[in-house]
Amino acid sequence: MTGTTGAPAPFTADDYRARMERAAASAADAGLAGLLVAPGPDLAWLTGYQPTAATERLTVLVLAAGQDPVLVVPTLEAPDAERAAGASALSLRDWTDGKDPYAVTAPLLDAGGRFGISDNAWAMHLIGFQKELPGTSYASLTEALPMLRAVKDAAELERMAAAGAAADATYEEIQKVRFAGRKETDVAADLADLLRQFGHSQVDFTVVGSGPNGANPHHEAGDRVIEHGDMVVLDFGGLMHGYGSDTSRTVHVGEPDAEEQRVHDVVREAQAAGCAAVRPGAACQDVDRAARAVITEFGYGERFIHRTGHGIGVTTHEPPYMIEGEELPLVPGMCFSVEPGIYLPGRFGVRIEDIVTVTDDGGRRLNATARELAIVD
Repeated sequence: MTGTTGAPAPFTADDYRARMERAAASAADAGLAGLLVAPGPDLAWLTGYQPTAATERLTVLVLAAGQDPVLVVPTLEAPDAERAAGASALSLRDWTDGKDPYAVTAPLLDAGGRFGISDNAWAMHLIGFQKELPGTSYASLTEALPMLRAVKDAAELERMAAAGAAADATYEEIQKVRFAGRKETDVAADLADLLRQFGHSQVDFTVVGSGPNGANPHHEAGDRVIEHGDMVVLDFGGLMHGYGSDTSRTVHVGEPDAEEQRVHDVVREAQAAGCAAVRPGAACQDVDRAARAVITEFGYGERFIHRTGHGIGVTTHEPPYMIEGEELPLVPGMCFSVEPGIYLPGRFGVRIEDIVTVTDDGGRRLNATARELAIVD
């Protein structure tokens, strides 16, 4: 068993500069005075800076069209910020304990403007800005700029494809382990180990839902002992080279009965229909509709209880979402899951999931493992 063949070239200051310029322009196009970006995935994506821990001390990136980006940081953390890959593409403004960080930041902001602010910004910081600049108003980045990180460039797609390939390799290997007589947590631990062996730096989830537990889409692997005759939902992923993987396959311990095979076949057909609906200009909801129509046609519509997919990138769940009512158009470079499922309470569940990227003329799956019902021991 081998790991990855090598890490991709790191992102450069020019890459981060381009992202910040694009984000500022997008904010202006959305009628915003600018963006306030707190520590988290948005800040890491825009600047390459990721504080070791978010604290009560204010750190915020201020972006606005027509002005240079400024990262406001506590003085004691400035040396770390200066070493970030995108540091040369922005200016640092530090503040010391005892000073009001909102007063330090206020001159960078339009006192009467509306700003997009990171979803994960602390409430105390938002309130601090509102108190310092009572004429300002705010919208979450997910609401104001849902496409901020949605469209991946070639370098990002390379990382996404590598993460998908590592998840595929993990699935191929997990089929070789013993399922019957072992706890769900044992198989989950195997999945986590395999993801790391194939290059993941972070494991975000390892769902193992056996028998009736498979009817809970977000079942946490537990102490249930997997039995011969169980259907087992496997859903696993994490981050590799800073970008996410997320795949689901459903396996069966021993030969399935006719109903189990039929339900799996329906989900497989629905998943294929969802992937086939991916093309530039289609609405996100079209992917959901295509997959859901198949499951409804076969009489299981009420047993498909979640959206068909979610965006993925520097986090494993992010906009856009493949769900009824989401009319955002698909754009080349967007990456998201297509993962319909059927869940029969008290009995079993089935889910099949691939990450798909939008191409110039359709969609391309970033997962390539077999989608037929696999038989395991």
